[in-house]
Amino acid sequence: MATVYKGFSTFNRDKKFRVIDFELVKQNLYNHFNIRKGEKLMQPNFGSNIWNMLFEPLTEETRQIIVDDVRAVAGYDPRVNVSNVLVTQFDHGIQLVVELSYIPNNQLETLVLNFDNRSRSLTRNE
Repeated sequence: MATVYKGFSTFNRDKKFRVIDFELVKQNLYNHFNIRKGEKLMQPNFGSNIWNMLFEPLTEETRQIIVDDVRAVAGYDPRVNVSNVLVTQFDHGIQLVVELSYIPNNQLETLVLNFDNRSRSLTRNE
């Protein structure tokens, strides 16, 4: 019997707060990326370093730091593997295109995250 993971979210929902399985994993990853490393009380190593990279030139070195951070964040969740990460700049930030594999049923999906340095916000394209 397959395990069904359940959770609640107010992201992009019209009065529907229940999310399950891969949708829950994607929401958990989004939440994790939205926390800057060092911000979470009593867990200084939790969060993402990508926020520190927004004003740095996008060199091969900074790309690799970002890719490593994506893999580290995804590594917190044993239900998902990262198969590829594409890092690009846009006018006011960094865009990540993350190819994910949901392990319980080998489902593949792409998560697009925009780290905007103007508004200091993270958005997720669906």
